[in-house]
Amino acid sequence: MKIKSKAFWKRLLKEAVIFLLFLMLFSVILNHWRAPKLDDTRLPHLSGKTLEGQNVSTLLKKGQPVLIHFWGSWCPICRREASNIDVVAQNYPVLTIAVNSGLDEEVRQWLEKRNLHYPVLNDPYGTLAQRFHITTFPTSLIYDSKGELKFVETGYTTTAGLMARMKLAE
Repeated sequence: MKIKSKAFWKRLLKEAVIFLLFLMLFSVILNHWRAPKLDDTRLPHLSGKTLEGQNVSTLLKKGQPVLIHFWGSWCPICRREASNIDVVAQNYPVLTIAVNSGLDEEVRQWLEKRNLHYPVLNDPYGTLAQRFHITTFPTSLIYDSKGELKFVETGYTTTAGLMARMKLAE
């Protein structure tokens, strides 16, 4: 059996690095293209109560970074990302908005089944999602401590990626 030359492995590594760079560039472009076109970049004034009965306005105060996360129980990527959001919610203010996911009790059961504890504002008819021009799920809006929009993430984001963005938004 002949051992591959050092030049072969160098070329293979170079091609792999180039491929990964193109993949990262494609991901950034796709994320920018899918991001909602928001009318305002300031932390929105939302009212109502979460499924747990907490006032939404108390979750969305300036002074620390805030994550507003749009998701749906029907969305496979949202289901995959749910535990990541739960970790962030243990460390930072988070408001999740369940879009077109059913009545309050159905959303509660969905969360309980998966042992998730983040605050949820139910948007059973997608009204809030329309107001924010959200067309891709999941979508995460990260506001800095001054209440300015800092990051918009669409699609799956890792726990480390979300935590890093929240730290940068401090």
